[in-house]
Amino acid sequence: MAYPTPVAVPSLQSAAPADWDALICIAENFQQLPDAALTDFVRSQQQIDQRIGRETVTIICASAPGQRLILAPTGPLLRDFDDVRCIADVAKIAISQAKAAGAVRPLLWLQTPTDPRYSEALAVAYLAAAQALWQPLEGREARGEQQVEPVSHIGLLGLSSEQAHFLDATEAGRRLARDLCGTEPERMAPLRFADYCVDAFAHTDVKVKVETNTEQLLADYPLLMAVARSSLAVARHKPAVIRLEYNPPGPVSKTLLLAGKGLVYDTGGADLKINGGMAGMSRDKGGAAAVAGFMKTVAMLKPAGLKVVAEIGAVRNSIGSDAFVADEIITSHAGVRVRIGNTDAEGRLVLADLMSHLRLQAKDAVNPTLFSIATLTGHAARAVGPYTALVENGAARKAGVSAKIAQAGEVWGDPSELSSSRREDFAFIKARSCADDVLSCNNAPSSVTARGHQFPMAFLVVAAGLEQNSALSDGLAYVHIDIAGSGVDGGDWQHGKPSAAPVASLAAAYLR
Repeated sequence: MAYPTPVAVPSLQSAAPADWDALICIAENFQQLPDAALTDFVRSQQQIDQRIGRETVTIICASAPGQRLILAPTGPLLRDFDDVRCIADVAKIAISQAKAAGAVRPLLWLQTPTDPRYSEALAVAYLAAAQALWQPLEGREARGEQQVEPVSHIGLLGLSSEQAHFLDATEAGRRLARDLCGTEPERMAPLRFADYCVDAFAHTDVKVKVETNTEQLLADYPLLMAVARSSLAVARHKPAVIRLEYNPPGPVSKTLLLAGKGLVYDTGGADLKINGGMAGMSRDKGGAAAVAGFMKTVAMLKPAGLKVVAEIGAVRNSIGSDAFVADEIITSHAGVRVRIGNTDAEGRLVLADLMSHLRLQAKDAVNPTLFSIATLTGHAARAVGPYTALVENGAARKAGVSAKIAQAGEVWGDPSELSSSRREDFAFIKARSCADDVLSCNNAPSSVTARGHQFPMAFLVVAAGLEQNSALSDGLAYVHIDIAGSGVDGGDWQHGKPSAAPVASLAAAYLR
């Protein structure tokens, strides 16, 4: 799983010319570049090329590595609404030009503003460049890694070796997340998704356990198996639960528990997606992909004092004669009787059983926090896209969990919006009769349902058996993370590149 390796380069003068073949300069203006001769050269070029300073250009420069100089202007950076993504956007354009020009080992220099919004701007520029260079796994396997992804290293001027190590691990996690999320439904069917995870964590400190026995899954994950029911007739589509666990050396001071929605394909089930709505649903595994990606970063950084446990449900929501249907009542792992309101609201069923298992583990854990990560609702995309939606319970709000993640995301170019869990959300999913305990969903799309990305969190709390007085009783802190609006570039679920959100913000919040 190759990707452009970040390399710490103290200065332009210390960079061996033979090691690099292009120089990318990102700045608000080009009045003062890292080398005086280079500054003079650019000033002379501006007199004959008025694009310089207005758009990203590639010019021939004898003193630049490989004679390739790419000048990428950011435009204004200090307006109230600007953030570090202004630099990320330009970095994507610049690295694409470097690749098109034939560079495979470019150097990157950034004129970093002193504003605290840009404290990690150089790191964000690298991550954005790596995002732009990523190509789908199927394409790499069919055409060869070097053919479609020739850039092997990116030198970062002014970066420390410690920062480079953190960036390397973060991008490795994001890379795994993009591969898992952005791959077509047969190449990444449930069992192949599990195999990819097994390979990704081989020879690391993360232990992997994969459960595929249908009878065992039915006993332990009844809601998940309802979603999978129509897929069981096809051997390659059978579900898997993947458990990933990292135990640090020495004592544990903090435990993170993560549940990931891994719908490798979502037809909508009996509530079939129509009018072209099924295209792109191979990316409905973005939450599970992000969980695996974060675990990959954990595996490489080996944080002391932090234990991390993840459960991923890799499932296909197929349509067929044995598909589960609305109005069924299914008892969750937590013993909660769930009335199905819509089979296209399947992700929350998968998550509820995973979270119930993690809830039990949290009882004996040191300082635990629980997360669910999912491409869950169209409402999140409509309400806060392109941002990640964070919905937290009382204990998480009391501990400032979402605020911590959001703050990290702001400076790492992986931003979030905070949403509140309200009494209306719990009223929305309350039982309508003595036959059941909770309603999974209404029968309208979430995008046209009031509080369509908040009420699913209330369902997860109830169906997974979580404490509902958590702020008063030192209960389990829980944050639901909906990446339906942030999981792919540009919100294009069929063709956009997976963003790997929220791997960078989680890594910055918990692993630095």
